[in-house]
Amino acid sequence: MNAPGKINTEERLLLDLCRLETDDIRKTQITDLAKEVTRWDYFSTLAAMHGVAALVYYNLEKNNLLKYVPSGITDELKTAMLKSIGRNVFLTESLAEALNLLNSHNIKTVLLKGMALEKSIYGNRGLRQMNDIDILVERWKCLKARSILMNKGFTSLPVKSVLHKLILDRIGKHLPSLIKNGASIEIHHELFTDRLHSLTGKIIDSSKEVSVNGEKAFIPHPQLFFLYLIRHLEKHEANNESQLRLYTDLIVMLEKYSGLIINHDFLHLVSDAGMKSVMAGHLYSLQEFWSVEFPGWLRSFIKNNNPSDTTECFLFFLRSPKNDLTNRHGIYSQVVKEIPGVHRKIIFVLGDIFPTLTFMKKRYKCSGNLKAVLYYPHRLGKLWWLIHRKGTDRV
Repeated sequence: MNAPGKINTEERLLLDLCRLETDDIRKTQITDLAKEVTRWDYFSTLAAMHGVAALVYYNLEKNNLLKYVPSGITDELKTAMLKSIGRNVFLTESLAEALNLLNSHNIKTVLLKGMALEKSIYGNRGLRQMNDIDILVERWKCLKARSILMNKGFTSLPVKSVLHKLILDRIGKHLPSLIKNGASIEIHHELFTDRLHSLTGKIIDSSKEVSVNGEKAFIPHPQLFFLYLIRHLEKHEANNESQLRLYTDLIVMLEKYSGLIINHDFLHLVSDAGMKSVMAGHLYSLQEFWSVEFPGWLRSFIKNNNPSDTTECFLFFLRSPKNDLTNRHGIYSQVVKEIPGVHRKIIFVLGDIFPTLTFMKKRYKCSGNLKAVLYYPHRLGKLWWLIHRKGTDRV
C-alpha cells in the first residue's frame, strides 16, 4: 500500500523516483504526480538531504518529466548528478590505488555499501551518491592492511586514546578512517557482532570477484549483502538519522536479485543474526511505501514481527533525515557490550576516561594542555552519568 494521506505529493514523487526500474503503470503514476507538485523547492531539498538527487534527476530525465520541473530546480538536480559522477570517479581511482597495494600483499578486499552497489547494480553512472569508500577484510589482516596503506601516504584519523590502540581491531565495526588526497577509506573487520562473526566470515568467503580499474576486488553475495544493509540502516536509525539512499539500496537489490535474496535460506539467516524485528520493520516499509511485493510466507513473517511504530518512524526520518537527538546512552552501552572480553571492555572505558590531549583540546575547545587536563575529572563524571542514565550529551 502507498499509505494514502500520510505523505504529500512531493514526498510521494520522491519515493517513487528512488528506484531503477520503471514499468508503464509506474511511469503513468509518477507523471501524474509530477504534474501535481507545487513545492519543488521542498522536493529538491529533500532529495539533497536524502542523498538521492543524482538518481532523482536521472529518473526525471529518463521518464521525460523535466518539463514539469522549474528550470532552477532542474539545474540543482543536474549539478548534483554531475558532482556525484565526478566524486565516484575520484573515489574509484583512490580505491584502485588501495586495491593495488592490498592485492600485492594477498589481502582479500570486499567492497561494501555504495562502492559495491555502484559497481554491481547502479552501473557506474554516478547514481549512487557516495562520501567515502568502505571495504571489508579479515579481522586478523585488518591492522596489516591499515599499516600497508599508511606506509603509502594514507593518514589515519586520530585514535581517541593510546589505550584504544591496544584493542583497535575489537572496537566497533571498523578501524579509524584513512585519508589521502581527500578520499576516505574505512577498513571494516566486523559487520554484525563479534558473537556473529561467522556471518562476516560468510560474506568474505562467498563474495564474487570483480575488477575495479583493472584491480581485483570482491562483492558480497546478494543475500548476505542485503542482510548487512538492513543492519547498517538500523545502526543509522539508532543514531536518529536515516536516508532514502539506504532504502533505495534495498529496493534496487530486490529489483535485480529478488530470487537470490528471498528464498528458503532467508529467514534462517535473519534468525541467526537476531534481526527478526529489525528485518520485519524495514520490509514492512518497503511494502507500505514502495509497494514491494513479497511471497505469502514472508508477508506472514512481517505481520508477526513488525514493530508497531514502523510507519511513524519512517515518516519521521523521511521529513527529518538527520535529526541530532541521539540516544547516546543506548549507543554507548551497545558499543561496550559488543567488545569481546571483560579486559577489553575495561581498556575501552579507561580509554574514554583518559583520551589523548589532542582529543581533549579539540573536544573542550582548549588552547593549552593544562586547561585540557583539568577536564579529565569532568569526563569521569560524564561517563558515569552516561552509563547510568539516558543522556544526550556527547562523550
